[in-house]
Amino acid sequence: MTDEELMRAALAEAAAAGARGEVPVGAVVAIGGQLVAAAGNEREATSDPTAHAEILALRRAAAALGSWRLAGATLFATLEPCPMCAGALVAARVERVVFGAFDPKAGACGSLYNLCVDPRLNHELTVVSGLAGAEAAELLSTWFARRREPSP
Repeated sequence: MTDEELMRAALAEAAAAGARGEVPVGAVVAIGGQLVAAAGNEREATSDPTAHAEILALRRAAAALGSWRLAGATLFATLEPCPMCAGALVAARVERVVFGAFDPKAGACGSLYNLCVDPRLNHELTVVSGLAGAEAAELLSTWFARRREPSP
């Protein structure tokens, strides 16, 4: 699969999360262009503050591969990973992260912090930003606008 196809898969996960009442963020993990794991946010359903799409996709990828080391993996996320998720990418030795929309309030891959490319850490990964960014941002802004609408 191409980067664009993998980001489409992440967008589908985000849309499904939004339909379940979760903030519409999706993530997929691929190795060599092959989809290994996918997830959308599940914080509301699980009452788990760590149930971000990226964390869940990394957990599922590790389980599928039988290793916490995800060398050679790329994580595609619809939203720029937060500090927790960026830290998990470093800890998992992910090779590359590709994200859609920037997160100026919590982004840790260039907006507020740059954890994935900090030479003081034991691993650095390539960061690619903006793939399908307008579509990912629109998904989020539409979802939040609907949440703010007054109930009839």
